[in-house]
Amino acid sequence: MSKKIITVRDVMKTDFDIVDGKMTVMEALEKMKHIGTKSFIVQKRNDEDEYGIVLLSDIAKYVLAKDRSPNRVNIFEIMSKPVINVDPHMDIRYCARLFDRFGLARAPVVENRNIIGLVSFTDMVMKGLVEFD
Repeated sequence: MSKKIITVRDVMKTDFDIVDGKMTVMEALEKMKHIGTKSFIVQKRNDEDEYGIVLLSDIAKYVLAKDRSPNRVNIFEIMSKPVINVDPHMDIRYCARLFDRFGLARAPVVENRNIIGLVSFTDMVMKGLVEFD
């Protein structure tokens, strides 16, 4: 009897926040609607560009801990870009290995060069292991 393969699509969050890299950290925080993702996806500037990401922990490290004003720091100054992304059809076991290998906590899920979701270790464990077991 084969075990059902659980994919990233099965566990990803489909609600996430996309911001412009030129926004200030404060503007992005005020716009944030999906706090559970603990991150912002940074929009591409054009079709040839890549997405970026800012984690709330990045804001804590590079703005709060350094006593910088969130009204004077732009998102592009603290983002990670390009961001490692995953395919929605990837088995969550491989996704967890990828996260471990590259020190990731979350990643955008990309299909046809568009972000369709966001996945984290928490999603993989709580929605992958618990709900599908």
